[in-house]
Amino acid sequence: MSRLPSLLVTGTDTGVGKTVATALLIMACRNREVAAAPFKPVAAGAKRRRGRETWADVSFLAAAAGVPEEDISLYRLKKPLSPHLAAAADGTRINIKAIARKFNSLKKKYGAVLVEGAGGIMAPISARKTFLDLATELDLPVLVVTTPRLGTLNHTLLTVSACRKRGLQVAGLIINHCPAKPAAAEKSNLAELERLTKIPVIGLIPEISVSVEKLEFGGLAAQAGHLDLSRLQVKRRGSVRALAADRRHVWHPFSAMLEYQSEKPHPLMIVSGKGSYLKDSEGRRYLDGTASLWVNVHGHRRPELDRAVRAQLGRVAHSTLLGLGNEPAALLAAQLAELAPPGLERVFFSDNGSTAVEVALKVAFQYWRQSGQPQKKEFVSFVGAYHGDTIGAVSVGGHDLYHATFKPLLFKAHLAPAAYCYRCPAGLSFPGCKLACLDGVANLLARRSGRVAAVIVEPRVQGAAGILVQPPGYLERIARLCRRHGALLVADEVATGFGRTGTMFACQQEGVRPDIMALAKGVTGGYLPLAATLFKEEIYAAFLGRYEELKTFFHGHTYTGNPLAAAAALANIALVKKPGFLPGINRRSARLAALLKPLEHLPHVGDVRQLGLMAGIELVQDRDSRTPFPARQRVARRVILKARERGVIIRPLDDTVALMPPLPISYGELKRLAGAAAWAIREVTERGNG
Repeated sequence: MSRLPSLLVTGTDTGVGKTVATALLIMACRNREVAAAPFKPVAAGAKRRRGRETWADVSFLAAAAGVPEEDISLYRLKKPLSPHLAAAADGTRINIKAIARKFNSLKKKYGAVLVEGAGGIMAPISARKTFLDLATELDLPVLVVTTPRLGTLNHTLLTVSACRKRGLQVAGLIINHCPAKPAAAEKSNLAELERLTKIPVIGLIPEISVSVEKLEFGGLAAQAGHLDLSRLQVKRRGSVRALAADRRHVWHPFSAMLEYQSEKPHPLMIVSGKGSYLKDSEGRRYLDGTASLWVNVHGHRRPELDRAVRAQLGRVAHSTLLGLGNEPAALLAAQLAELAPPGLERVFFSDNGSTAVEVALKVAFQYWRQSGQPQKKEFVSFVGAYHGDTIGAVSVGGHDLYHATFKPLLFKAHLAPAAYCYRCPAGLSFPGCKLACLDGVANLLARRSGRVAAVIVEPRVQGAAGILVQPPGYLERIARLCRRHGALLVADEVATGFGRTGTMFACQQEGVRPDIMALAKGVTGGYLPLAATLFKEEIYAAFLGRYEELKTFFHGHTYTGNPLAAAAALANIALVKKPGFLPGINRRSARLAALLKPLEHLPHVGDVRQLGLMAGIELVQDRDSRTPFPARQRVARRVILKARERGVIIRPLDDTVALMPPLPISYGELKRLAGAAAWAIREVTERGNG
C-alpha cells in the first residue's frame, strides 16, 4: 500500500477511543512506509503541567506521529465541554473554513491526514455546524470507531446512516475496547456490525485500562500491526456524492421509489462501461443484460462511435433544423432511407421513441385532413401495446399498468386483441389457430372502414407487454388488412430496429413495407438521444403547399437532428452495414435459444419467448394452471435483484424477466447471462432467497 486516503476518524459517542485508534492508524502507516499525519482540529479540556497548559490527546498524537504539537490541532480550548460550548467559554468561535485551510496545508506537508473528530459525527462543532458538516466540507471518507458493548449496533447504524444521507462514504470500522473474554452479546455484536453495515472491520483493539497519558507506545505498536489498511473501502468521491444526490433529488422512471431507495446497501450507480459490461461506483462489473434499456447495439465505448462523436464535437455540437440544415443530419436521413424498407424516403427527426410515435400519429391525422378525408381520424392499436409516454403515444397504448391513470387525458383509440399465444383467450395454438386473434382486427377495420387513419403495431415482438413474439404471418396479415381498408400502417420499430430481431428491421422478416416507421433506441448505437420517423413520399407530398394554405407540419423539437447524435448514428450505420453484422446476430440468437431451453422445465417458468436477441421468461405461480404470482410478491423484480449477485443486470416486465443484451455479446457472456437468470429464478421461486 503506497498511500492512504485522508479520513475523518469519528466515533459512535464520546469515550470509544478515537485518539487511540488514530494513533494506531498512524503507526500502521509508518510500519508500511505510508505517509500520514494526525490532525485533531478541536481539542478541549486543558490540564496544567509544569506551569503550562497541556492537552493530553494532542501530546499523545504528536508523540505517536513524531510531528510538532502545533501541527496537531488548531483550536485548543480550556474547558472539557462540547467544542461549541468550550469555544464560547474561551470567547472564541470555531470556523470550519479555517479548519479546511489548515487541513489542506497539512496534506501538502504530510500527505494523508487523519482528522480526529470530537464525540460522535453529530457533535456540534459550532452553534450551527456539526462534525458531519466538517466531513462534508473536507470531502472526506469516514472511519467509525465503535465498541462491542451493549447498544453499539444502534449507535453504529445511526452514525453510518447519518454519513450516508449526507453523501459521505464510510470506509471502515475499528472495534475498540474488545475484552479478552467477550460475553455472548459482545461476540454477536462483533459479527453483526459488519453484516448490518456492509462496511469492513479493519481491526479489533483490545481493552486498555490506562489513560492516554500512561500508555506505552511499545505495546501500541504491536496492536497497530493488527490493523488491515487494505480493507479500507474508499470509493470515488464523485460517486459517493452522486449516490446521495440520487437519493435526494432524482425521480427515476418506471420505478416505485420507496422500493428503489430501500435497495441495500444502495441502488447501483453506474460510472463506466466497456463492451458488454458496466461498472458501478464500487468497482464491480456487471454484464449489461438489458443493453441499457434496449439501446446498446455494439457494446459500450465502441471506438468507431467514440471517434465520430469527438470529431463532430470539434465542429459544432448543435444547430437547429428549424429553417437550417446540418451535414450529419442530412447524411443520416439519406442513410436511413437507404436502410429502410422501400418507399420510406422522408425522415422527420425527434428525440426519443415516444416523440417518434407522436410525430407518426400527428402526421397520419393531418395527412388525411389534407387529402380530403378528414373523417379518417381514428387509430387502432393492440392490447398490451407500448408506444411511449407522451399523450398521443399513451392514447394508442394498451398496457393498463402504464396507461390507465391517464385515460381522462387521452384521445380514444381502438384496441384489438394481441398475439399472446401463451395465454390465447380462445385456448388455441399456432398454427392450428390460423391466426384467429386477427379476426378482431379484421372486424374492427371492416366496421370502421373509412374512419381509421392508421393501425400502429410493434412488428414481430410486443416488447413491454412481456416480449410477446408474434407468430409467422401475423404482421403480413395486418399489412394486407390495412391496404384493404385504406388505413396507414405505422411500424413502431423503436425496440426492434437495427438488427435486434435478426434482420435490420423486424417488418422486413415478412416483406412488409409500412407507410410510416418510427425509429429510436438503437439509431445512435445507444450513445445519444435521437429518433426518426420515416414516411412514404405520397404522405410527405400532402404537406407541400404555399404557407397560407396551412399545410405545414407545425411540429418540432429543439434538438431535432442534433449533429452530435447524428454523427453517432452515421457511425452506427457504418457498422450495421458490415457483411458480418446480421449473420453474427443470428448465430448468437441460436446460441441463446439453446441456453434458454433448460429454463422451460423450471417449475415456475411458464413460457420462454425469443426472437433474435430479445427474450422473455414468464414466471408463474403454477405451471399447470398458468396462474400468475400475486403482484404484491414482486417476483420478477426480486429475480433481477438476485441476478446482480452474479454480476448481471436484467429488467422485469411485470412477471416476465427480459433479456436484451448488446448485439456483439460473446457466447461465453450469453452463457453467463442465461445462467444467472436461471440461478436467480430458482433462488427466488424455489428456495425463497431474495
